[in-house]
Amino acid sequence: MLRLVISGCNGAMGRTLNEVINDLEDVEIVAGIDRSIDAFENSYPVYDNPSKIEEECDCLIDFSNPSNLNGLLEYGVKNKVALVIATTGLNEEQEKSIEEASKHISIFKSSNTSLGVNVLINLVKQAANVLSESFDIEIIEKHHNKKVDAPSGTAFMIANAINEELDNKMEYNYGRVGTDAKRNEKEIGIHAVRGGTIPGEHTVIFAGMDEIIEVKHTAMSKKVFAQGAVRAAKYIANKENGLYCMDDLINNR
Repeated sequence: MLRLVISGCNGAMGRTLNEVINDLEDVEIVAGIDRSIDAFENSYPVYDNPSKIEEECDCLIDFSNPSNLNGLLEYGVKNKVALVIATTGLNEEQEKSIEEASKHISIFKSSNTSLGVNVLINLVKQAANVLSESFDIEIIEKHHNKKVDAPSGTAFMIANAINEELDNKMEYNYGRVGTDAKRNEKEIGIHAVRGGTIPGEHTVIFAGMDEIIEVKHTAMSKKVFAQGAVRAAKYIANKENGLYCMDDLINNR
C-alpha cells in the first residue's frame, strides 16, 4: 500500500486527487496539508504546516502554491519522504532549492503530469528538428480564469524542450502588441488564454510556406493530471536520491 500526503488537499486539484485515489486499492491518503484545514470533511487529518504531520508516508504530492515549497522540501529531507512537485510558477531560486534537496531524497518534478502532454513534447521535439529552418513556431495555451501564472508551466516545458533541441538559439515572445510586432526569425511565440473552466489546452503550431502543422493536447478534466501524479508517486517512492521527470517515467529509467 502506497501511503500519500497531499499538499493542497482542499484545493481544486487536491479534491480531484481525493476522488481518483478513493477508487484505488493500492494507494491511500494518510494526511493532507492545506491553509483551510476545515474546508472539507476528509477521512484523514489535515494540517496547515507540513512540520505538524505525524503520520508515516511514502510520498507527498504537491499541487498547491510556490510559497509552500520551502516547507515541503524541509519536511521531505528531514523525514526522507519522496516528493512529487507539480506546482507551477516556481522561480529560479526555488528551482535550485529543489535540485539541492534532490541530493538527499528522490524528487519528481513536472509542470504537467499528463502522460499525453509529455507524448506531445516528444512529438514537437522531433518536428522542430525537421522543420525549424523554414517553419515558424508558436505555442498557444488555454486555462481556466482562476489560473494565476501565465504563460503556463506546461507552455514553458514545451518551449524549453523545443529550444534545447535547437541548441537554445530561440528567444521567447510573450504575445504581440503594437505597430512594430513583426515576427523575428529566431523566436518562439507563447500566448496565454484565460477563460471559464478550461482544464488545460496546449497547441504547438509549425507555420511554413503554404502549409501548417498543429500538434494539440486537450485535457477534458483535471483527472488526467491527478492520475499522472499518482503514477509518478508510485514511480518515485522507492527511487534513489535524485531529480526525476516525466521523461524518466515514460522511458522507465
